[in-house]
Amino acid sequence: MLFWATRETGDSSYYKIAVTHANTTMKNHFRPDYSSYHVVNYNSQTGAVQQRKTHQGFADESAWARGQAWALYGYTEVYRETKDKKYLDQANHIAQFILNHPNLPADKIPYWDFNAPDIPNALRDASAASIIASALLELSQYTEGAISKNYVSVAETMLQSLSSDQYKAAPGTNGGFIIKHGVGHLPQKSEVDVPLTYGDYYFIEAMARYKNKGIF
Repeated sequence: MLFWATRETGDSSYYKIAVTHANTTMKNHFRPDYSSYHVVNYNSQTGAVQQRKTHQGFADESAWARGQAWALYGYTEVYRETKDKKYLDQANHIAQFILNHPNLPADKIPYWDFNAPDIPNALRDASAASIIASALLELSQYTEGAISKNYVSVAETMLQSLSSDQYKAAPGTNGGFIIKHGVGHLPQKSEVDVPLTYGDYYFIEAMARYKNKGIF
């Protein structure tokens, strides 16, 4: 939104804020394996990191699935807007963490947390899959060869899974939502195994990106 604001107004301050935010997040939110924390608490006076937490995930040191999805999507977008290779590298590293994780199921719909204690019986988060699929399709345009093809292939599998009866609701059901089986905030027992706005929005966006690439 901040990049958009600069394009619309000509005021570069929004762009600078977006880049500063991206850089600060890249520095402080990510672990060595490129998984991310959900929340970083900063000292309001000094900017020093006070806490790193994962509020909606299983544990502070776990990889909450939708958080990883936001990270992948976000750095793909920042690269699109800036063309700075460090953001492309970050997006690729995050993608590799997700796609190579031993707990990513065969249908590519992630468990709500990659480190959930009850895998393989843990709930899935279809909304995370929608976000990841859309991000991978865009990221595939900025990469080449086998890496690009793999991103498209995984996104295809995700979209096929999301389009199956397991995850896509019959018309007139699911409260009018398209995608079933989202997980909002399981530790607080909020929005557990329900449709989420994120699931529908990014599913439609991913399908549009898939179609526009001429893949079907």
